[in-house]
Amino acid sequence: MITEAINERYTQLSETSCCLSCGGAINHANAQAGEVCVDLGSGKGNEVIRLAEFVGANGFAYGIDISDGMIAKARSNIDKFEVANAKILQAELEKLPLDDNSVDLVISNCTINHAADKQAVWNEVYRILKPEGRFVVSDIYATNPIADEYRNDPVAVAECWAGSVTKEEYLTALENAGFKNLIIYEESAPYPKGQAVVASWTIGGKKRN
Repeated sequence: MITEAINERYTQLSETSCCLSCGGAINHANAQAGEVCVDLGSGKGNEVIRLAEFVGANGFAYGIDISDGMIAKARSNIDKFEVANAKILQAELEKLPLDDNSVDLVISNCTINHAADKQAVWNEVYRILKPEGRFVVSDIYATNPIADEYRNDPVAVAECWAGSVTKEEYLTALENAGFKNLIIYEESAPYPKGQAVVASWTIGGKKRN
């Protein structure tokens, strides 16, 4: 149900001018020539195209999204701008269609809060990263646990607040996946969103040898 609600909402938004981004993960990512990069929740593909430009012909950029409308729009944009070193894949974040130890950089903007099993997402990010590979993610966390009546509401989750976890839960999932020495690049003051109070942040980390 939650996946269907997200698909419906973002398919509708794929034809609007909304930027659909709660942060600027790419601004802290420092993508380098020749790297393989992934954007989780790639939407219309704008960040994928930017990553493809940064990494050049010897690198590659993947976008991963679940929404039919966003997938179609992103692929159309890649074709429109003739981006040869990029590809859009349709998949759930909990099951990334990429090989172990194959990626240098993972970014994401306000997407992981939608995932039903966030620990599985972070386990997958750790799996696909090469040793010393890194992630930079902009997302939200809740200042207090979200009530079950909202957490299990597909529409509320699709609206980018009801799926959020607390800061402590977020950090625990990262540490359980294997990430250490995390860096918080940006962090907002708490603000109301839906029936919750949340904060936005951009956080990064590396996969160690």
